[in-house]
Amino acid sequence: MTLQTTGVAVQDAPKHGRIVAIDVLRGIALIAMASYHFTWDLENFGYTSPGLTAFGWWKLYARCIASTFLFLVGVSLFLAHGRHIRWPGFWKRFAMVAGAAIAISVVTYIATPDGFIFFGILHEIALASLLGLAFLRLPTLLTAIVAAAVIAAPYYLRSEVFDHPALWWVGLSPTNPRSNDYVPLFPWFGAVLAGIAVVKLASASGLLARLATWMPGRWSNPLTFIGRHSLAFYLIHQPLLFGSVWLFSQVMPAAPQDKDAGFLSACQAQCEQQRDSKFCSSYCGCMLDTLKGEASLDKLYSNDQSSAWKSHLADLASTCTAGTEDEMEGGQQ
Repeated sequence: MTLQTTGVAVQDAPKHGRIVAIDVLRGIALIAMASYHFTWDLENFGYTSPGLTAFGWWKLYARCIASTFLFLVGVSLFLAHGRHIRWPGFWKRFAMVAGAAIAISVVTYIATPDGFIFFGILHEIALASLLGLAFLRLPTLLTAIVAAAVIAAPYYLRSEVFDHPALWWVGLSPTNPRSNDYVPLFPWFGAVLAGIAVVKLASASGLLARLATWMPGRWSNPLTFIGRHSLAFYLIHQPLLFGSVWLFSQVMPAAPQDKDAGFLSACQAQCEQQRDSKFCSSYCGCMLDTLKGEASLDKLYSNDQSSAWKSHLADLASTCTAGTEDEMEGGQQ
């Protein structure tokens, strides 16, 4: 999934091949990603509690995985092009990643139009790889400062100006759009820049040269193989996992879940991406009571995509949001 080390680009990198440690680390990250996606698949088919992977430790786990991949993008970008940019190799890899990203957008739009991946991890890798070229020869300290600024940007630069579908990829909208994989430029480009800054320090200190001499045992062969074919692994693993869980569900379907509890759990998980837990508990209770009162909870679960239903849900959400905020303000007085 990341740019691979295709050759030597720094003075103390080995002239005879790749740095195996980086492939191993990438392989570990890929296995971790597969474990997260497998849990998501189980949740999708009802084998776990709704919203399990969207909050708490699972949410932190997903962010750590994404950060590791993007950090390694920066490392690999510097190793491959730090001395001089190999344009043919760069454009070939860029085209592969960008093409895969577009394919994922198309497939997910057809399969899950309400949460399709319009700017996921592959989109971010493609754009970050292109932008990262500008930082390969800049001072390490400057690169690190920009990395910190990019990571912090969503905390102080969010604006209604970016609250438009054409600008959601930037990552500075006041609210996060709905998507099964949303990895916008801010703050995630900061992880790529951090990788560039760290590998520059490792190169200057001689640590990179020592790391290149590390040759693990046979236990690392599967991880090394996966790490060297990361894009193929990324594209193949989820269809296989999803298909396997689907087949299992045809033989042993998950036990029916309480719809009220399922709604509250999923609503709470989604709400807490923008608001605090106390607000979300009250807000989700309001939404559940309203939907039950008008006998439309089944319609919600049927995944109705009509514009009229979406507009109605938006009106309900606005009413419950306003009511919850008034209730909380009243309680504070």
